[in-house]
Amino acid sequence: MAGKTENTSYGDGVTVSFGAKFARSDQFKTVFREGMALVEAAAAYLDGDGRKEARQLKPPHSLAYATESMRLTTRLMQLASWLLIRRAVTEGELTPEQALEEQRKIKLPVEDSKPMRDLEALPQRLRGLIEESVKLQEQVVRLDQMMDFKEPDADAHHPVGAHFSRLQAAFGRDGE
Repeated sequence: MAGKTENTSYGDGVTVSFGAKFARSDQFKTVFREGMALVEAAAAYLDGDGRKEARQLKPPHSLAYATESMRLTTRLMQLASWLLIRRAVTEGELTPEQALEEQRKIKLPVEDSKPMRDLEALPQRLRGLIEESVKLQEQVVRLDQMMDFKEPDADAHHPVGAHFSRLQAAFGRDGE
């Protein structure tokens, strides 16, 4: 299944958006919690033990640390923004149109996710955070491809739904 997952339209005229349904699911709540916990863990590490570990590195490894910690921070900020926007739509804090406008500011994937060649010289905890963030980014990119902010519109997305809608309009709903 490539690209965006289509909305499902049923004979009763109800269109169910996969994105809207998924955003309300326990699965999304788990992704959200894990993503935000990763953001917090990275921030705590980079502000605490990470600073101490970075001071012990010699060039060029200190440059690699600075580069990779900046890439990690950028990646996690983009992912947190994506998660927060999706949750805000689900909770009615943003309309799909507002969310679409905000989403345009987010770049996924953030960059080539392959870390620098000096990765093995970096502290183990930083390497672990990088790995976790890349996995989260891959998951969010897949979800982003499946979820769509557009309002469900059977006519625009489903040729059969468009024909069904025209038949309903021509003959009246529910046999009226």
